[in-house]
Amino acid sequence: MSEAPGIRLAFSTNAYLNYSFAEAVSRLAAIGYRGVEIMADVPHVWPAYLLPEQKQAIRQTLQQHHMAISNINAFMMHAVNDRRQKYWHPSWIEPDVHYRQVRIDHTMRALSLAKELGAVCITTEPGGPVEPGQSWKAALHLFVEMLKPVLEHAEKEGVLLLIEPEPGLLIETADQFEELMQHLDSPAVGLNFDIGHAFCVGDDPGPTLERLASWVRHIHLEDIAATRVHAHLIPGEGAIDFASVFAAMQKIGYRGWVTIELYPYIADPDTAARTARERIRAIAGTRLLD
Repeated sequence: MSEAPGIRLAFSTNAYLNYSFAEAVSRLAAIGYRGVEIMADVPHVWPAYLLPEQKQAIRQTLQQHHMAISNINAFMMHAVNDRRQKYWHPSWIEPDVHYRQVRIDHTMRALSLAKELGAVCITTEPGGPVEPGQSWKAALHLFVEMLKPVLEHAEKEGVLLLIEPEPGLLIETADQFEELMQHLDSPAVGLNFDIGHAFCVGDDPGPTLERLASWVRHIHLEDIAATRVHAHLIPGEGAIDFASVFAAMQKIGYRGWVTIELYPYIADPDTAARTARERIRAIAGTRLLD
C-alpha cells in the first residue's frame, strides 16, 4: 500500500444558497475548511456577465480566508430556472439544439472562469435525462458530439472538464462511464467520482474507485441511506462504508480534493459542514492534509 496520499477536504457552496459567496467562504473558513467548491450558478458565481471587479472580489475573498478552489461546479443551472428540474436542464442531450447550446455556452464560460480564477477543474452533468423514445445509444452519441467543441475549449484553457455520473441521467454506472470514455479522446476530460452516486446505482464505492482510478480527478462525498435512494446525507447518517473508500483512495495514491456536497442542508449548512468535517476527519485520520 502506498504512503498517505495527502487528501484535501473541501465543502461545496451549494449548501449555502441563503448566503452570499463571501459569507459562505467566511463561514467555511471559520469551521476549518481550507478548500471550497464554487457553485457556478446563482446566487454565487454565475459565469455569464461577471464583471472584472466581481471576479477580483472572488479572488480577494479566497485570499482573505486562505481558501483554495477544489472545483468549480458547473453542473447546476438554477439561473435558467427550468420548470422540469433546476439543474439537470438545459442538458447536453435536449431535443432542441438551441437549448442544448445554452448548456454548452455555460460550460465554456465556466472553463474560462476556472482559468481566470486558477481552478484546475470544473464538473458537469453526464449528458442529462434520456428523452422518452430516445435510445440510450443515440443519446450517448449526441452527448459525445456536444462534448467535442467544449473539450477543445478545455484543452485551450488548460482546465479539466470532469463528468459526474448521476442516478437518473444518461451516465449512471461505472460500466456506462467506461463506454463513454471509449468515444472521447482528449487530455482535458476526466471523472468527478461521486461516492454517494456510485452507491445509489449499486456500484460498491471502494472497488469502483479503484476500477476508475485512471480517470478520477476530483471526488464528491456524501452519505446515502441503505435504501440507495438519491438523497444526500451527512456522513454517518447513511449506509456508506467511508473507511473502505478512504482505504481505496490510499491504495490508488489519490492526491486531490474530496469535496463534501450537502446541498439539501440549506436551512443549517454550518452544522452540516461542521459535523461532516469532524466525522470524515475521524475516519480518514492522517490521510488528510488539513
